Amino acid sequence: MTWSRVLVLCCLSAVVLLAGVKQKIFMQESDASNFLKKRGKRSPPSKDEVNAENRQKLRADELRREHYEEQRNEFENFVEEQSDEQEERSREAVEQWRQWHYDGLHPSYLYNRHHI
Repeated sequence: MTWSRVLVLCCLSAVVLLAGVKQKIFMQESDASNFLKKRGKRSPPSKDEVNAENRQKLRADELRREHYEEQRNEFENFVEEQSDEQEERSREAVEQWRQWHYDGLHPSYLYNRHHI
């Protein structure tokens, strides 16, 4: 018997809550019919239209910003790899030159050479 009372109380409370929520969720019929109508070209847009348009613009700006940031990061990585490769080639070339021109003096730089 007590479980049936609990069930009835739960159902009644759910009905009361849904009635209160229904007023917040659903529009009045007059507002709903006007919401989907096309407005005239010269009439000002409603706040909802302006807000929706602004949200779309902000989202597009954010996507554009993310795209350009990604492109910039990829390019920076590419440039860094290229400069690293160039530096490695240059270092190898200098090392080969030093080995070829080594004259037994330490350090083996040009300014340490004895010219006649």
